Amino acid sequence: MKIIRRLGRPPRERGSMSGDTCPDIFELSDGSFAVVGTDATEALESELPADAARADHERIVVVSRETLIRAKADIPEE
Repeated sequence: MKIIRRLGRPPRERGSMSGDTCPDIFELSDGSFAVVGTDATEALESELPADAARADHERIVVVSRETLIRAKADIPEE
């Protein structure tokens, strides 16, 4: 599995001038997506709806609204 491309604009273009806040979204060679964001598992796990779950190897990750909106145009339809 490899990173194929970034979706949206690089963090620097979204105002991150340091390594302090660098949310990012990448498309992977197998068609999946990888997200760099803030780990909010402990804060949000109890907020998951009853029909949602998280496996031990999964984390709940938060990315900024701006990051996702800027990636929208790059997300494939299928």
